[in-house]
Amino acid sequence: MTLWQNWLRKPRTVWLRRASFQIHLWIGLALGLWVVLLSISGSALVFRRELDRAFRPSAARVEGREFMTRTQLIAAAQALYPGGTIERVGDPQRRSALVRVNITRNGELIERDFNGYTGEDMGDPNPWSARMLLKLTDLHDDLLMLEDRRGRWWNGVGSIFLLALWGTGAVLWWRGLKVWRKGFAFSWRAAWPKLNFDMHSALGFWFFALIGIWAVSGIYFAWPDPFNAVVEWIWGPPENRNYELSPGDEIIRWVVRLHFGRWDSKTLQAVWVVMGLVPAVMLITGAFMWWHRVVRKRSLVDETNGSIPLRREPQRVE
Repeated sequence: MTLWQNWLRKPRTVWLRRASFQIHLWIGLALGLWVVLLSISGSALVFRRELDRAFRPSAARVEGREFMTRTQLIAAAQALYPGGTIERVGDPQRRSALVRVNITRNGELIERDFNGYTGEDMGDPNPWSARMLLKLTDLHDDLLMLEDRRGRWWNGVGSIFLLALWGTGAVLWWRGLKVWRKGFAFSWRAAWPKLNFDMHSALGFWFFALIGIWAVSGIYFAWPDPFNAVVEWIWGPPENRNYELSPGDEIIRWVVRLHFGRWDSKTLQAVWVVMGLVPAVMLITGAFMWWHRVVRKRSLVDETNGSIPLRREPQRVE
């Protein structure tokens, strides 16, 4: 039987599959915490813009009404913060009636947003909820290592290994001609080890393309220059095409859009929140398989002095 025939009928006997299994296993164990962290934080950030607007002070514009003058806003701020010195009164924010006012009192700088129509103190422009959202963004994008983009560099390295995990997973998904259809679905009625294995396999198949896009886009965010160089090599520099977007630029834009789930539809964004958790689920199911097949099996061997006890079949009652 040739190598190709073995691969089609008995893939477990092929050395490529055995090597892919070892690579897939150890990369999965090494990247587990990182993948779960980015999976959960990425899902939470799908609605980042909406959350940021919800967390910060807001004051809608009212057509036909005039904004208070700077003198009036200074008077309103001084009335609310007696003894303070008004350091700065900003301009009304775009698409909003908010005006940023900086106040110094007792040596402390206070930043507040005021309603430009009424002089009402709308609150801290950077409340703790907005700061936590920003920290979550820094965690996902840069692993909280913002200096010299070190965190983004490590995310790029992790994405390279994720790409290897993705490729070896594709090799492992193939079970052979007789049973290949079983890799598409799972049954909730199955015993937990089988359910866990089938779920891992099915999720890997149905989200194969999206996980690959997440891996490639993670590499792009860390090192965009090589990607842009390839686009310019194929379609020419921007000035040679009147700065119009090339097909390569459109591909990159769509990859970024798919990575973050930037859709106008709230329903589609909600779907992206759920799909963003798939890598975390796959790492958890993969870790359980490793525990069940390796760790638990070794513990049974140790308990029985090197031999695994045979399971007794239940006797039938005639």
